[in-house]
Amino acid sequence: METLWAVLDAAARGVFPPADGGTSVVPQHSDRDAGVLAFTGHSVVFTDEDPGWVHATLRAMDCDALAAPMNPRFLTALMERTGRTSETIDAMLVAAPLPGEPPLVLKEIEDAGHSRVLYARGRRDDVRAWTADGGVLVTGRGIGGRLEVSVEVDEEVRHRGLGRLLVTAARHLVTEPLWAQVAPGNARSMRAFQAAGYRPVGAEALLRAPRVG
Repeated sequence: METLWAVLDAAARGVFPPADGGTSVVPQHSDRDAGVLAFTGHSVVFTDEDPGWVHATLRAMDCDALAAPMNPRFLTALMERTGRTSETIDAMLVAAPLPGEPPLVLKEIEDAGHSRVLYARGRRDDVRAWTADGGVLVTGRGIGGRLEVSVEVDEEVRHRGLGRLLVTAARHLVTEPLWAQVAPGNARSMRAFQAAGYRPVGAEALLRAPRVG
């Protein structure tokens, strides 16, 4: 059976599922994350639920079959069945690592109790974080075990290109493809990531497990 990691690893190399209008169902990589990935002409549902239930529910959607996996009714049904929650549908972007030193000075956060590190650990594994003058850069392993990046820029230094520098710097810190999840409506972030060489490859709806405690 194909794995979620295999799907993402291939997509990072520019090899995508067949644009046949179909939907594949693959197991979750971890208990934490389930959801849907949408590529051109093909979707991938990653869940430990019965694939038969997934396909039957999709067939019952009163919409174009290509749109069904991201249809709010299907996502709601999947959340109700699994007890999970979702925040938004994001664009998926990916970039290859870059050689050499980052284009700005970064200082790694060594404090495991730092608020940004604690927040990231609720969503990713193997979290590392760095500060720059006016911003924070975080990497960690998220969906399917892929390496993901997120950044924050202080309000007072926005519109100066720091976001683009930070996501460019992240490519110099890694040795494998680096993924980003960006809300399509966040045009500023989309422009920053694309200017830094990240290319859009699809969309994702991430369903998170209920919080414990």
